[in-house]
Amino acid sequence: MAAFRRTRGTGGPFVTVGVVCVALAAVAGGIHTFTDSPPSSATAAAGHEPREPSPQELSLLHDAGQILLRDCMQRRGFEYRPVEENPVPEAREFPYVLNDVAWARKHGYGTDIQHELSELRKTDVNQRYFRGLPATRRTAALTAANGSRPLTVTARTPDGMVYQRSPKGCQSEADATLYGDLETWFQAKVTADALTELRRVRVTEDPRFAKAVKPWSACMRAAGHPATSPADLRAATGSRTSPLPRSQEIALAVTEARCAHTSGLAKTARDLDLQYAHRLDRQYQSAVRTYRELQLSALSRARDLTRKAGTSS
Repeated sequence: MAAFRRTRGTGGPFVTVGVVCVALAAVAGGIHTFTDSPPSSATAAAGHEPREPSPQELSLLHDAGQILLRDCMQRRGFEYRPVEENPVPEAREFPYVLNDVAWARKHGYGTDIQHELSELRKTDVNQRYFRGLPATRRTAALTAANGSRPLTVTARTPDGMVYQRSPKGCQSEADATLYGDLETWFQAKVTADALTELRRVRVTEDPRFAKAVKPWSACMRAAGHPATSPADLRAATGSRTSPLPRSQEIALAVTEARCAHTSGLAKTARDLDLQYAHRLDRQYQSAVRTYRELQLSALSRARDLTRKAGTSS
């Protein structure tokens, strides 16, 4: 939600990729895949890495960040209502292959969920408020949320991409209040987000994944749905001029999920995902450690914020 720009770390020209006001925050579907671990102190014991926050703790951090964002925007003369972390709990992500038969039987490929999210965006109170502001006030709201130039807070991804943001906006103020040093948090967050995508790329490029796709493809072909890979199947269904009828979408999704299990692709993808997650955590150990420590150390502040907000509401 912050204003930022990015460029490859080669000294080339900046490319603007996003300037989105928090008042335009779009509700988004997704799930956390963090491990739910037993409670521990923010600083790991000697010789041990800090644990991952639980999904409940991540939700707490999200809620606290939204409270800080709301309060900052109000101080600057604008309304903002905290956005739910996951307004459609059944929204899910399947980066390698759809592998949940029960979910597929209920949602197909999730077009019902996408429709629900689209409707939520249309009725979002923050977007309606922002659109109703005069042009000059909309500009001021963007500046209040994202800050103004210069964009002096910088972070670099493992592949050399550079992200920048202003330290003066409400999003930056909220992050600094919750997590401490803004630059340290921004670098840790950018790295952690990049590692998720990097892990998925490595899984799909692994020869073992390609090998496991072949029996999955044979299974799909035998069921009357020729497809060379889950990605190609998704591309083919997404490129249709008209969406599949609901019954056909569900039947295709269920077939994909069943084939994912009978072919072994689901297990291979899961095993590779865990393997590369561990490798990348070791390779970028310092950044991962910093990210988790900052999250864990912010939990007490988040609890205080949400407790006070609950008392005052």
